[in-house]
Amino acid sequence: MKLTHDMIERNQALLIVLVILVVAVGGLVEIVPLWFQRSVTEPVEGLKPYTATQVIGRDIYIREGCYNCHSQMIRPFRAEVERYGHYSVAGEFVYDHPFQWGSKRTGPDLARVGGRYSDDWHRLHLNNPRDLVPESNMPGYPWLAKTKAADHDVAAHMRALRRVGVPYTDEQIAAAPDELKGKSEQDALIAYLQVLGTALKKP
Repeated sequence: MKLTHDMIERNQALLIVLVILVVAVGGLVEIVPLWFQRSVTEPVEGLKPYTATQVIGRDIYIREGCYNCHSQMIRPFRAEVERYGHYSVAGEFVYDHPFQWGSKRTGPDLARVGGRYSDDWHRLHLNNPRDLVPESNMPGYPWLAKTKAADHDVAAHMRALRRVGVPYTDEQIAAAPDELKGKSEQDALIAYLQVLGTALKKP
């Protein structure tokens, strides 16, 4: 029996099976080669794993939904690199699980925000963004300054990251809770923001 286009369209089960097959093959053809490209699987020179404070800061960044308005991917277009700096490369994000690329830009891209502003600027901006950027529609996050950074699960989190390839040592994991003592969630979030994009800036 000859398989025709008309037969495929009339047989829903066959159509579903063939669509799944085509998507699976297409996905494998695009994804599998990436595992063999060094530029995708190896960190850029100078990239270091996040410190315990930065790990918690990244969790807060995700928890508060910052990724809904800010991407961390600079595209390789002239307008992008003139505004934000060097375009994003996969090697900058090999320790990010999951990475925070994306295309939503209600607010500016944050891929190169590290070191661009002082810690005090970030504190003012997080408390009330309109004090610094009057046209901002970002809400304030004043409670972060009053909330203690959670240190009870950071060691477990870092152990989990080590299982997926982040090169943490036993000493770094053991010292993680002490690193967070006396720090607020705002301190942790700022520590995370201040490291974004700094590896690629280094000579």
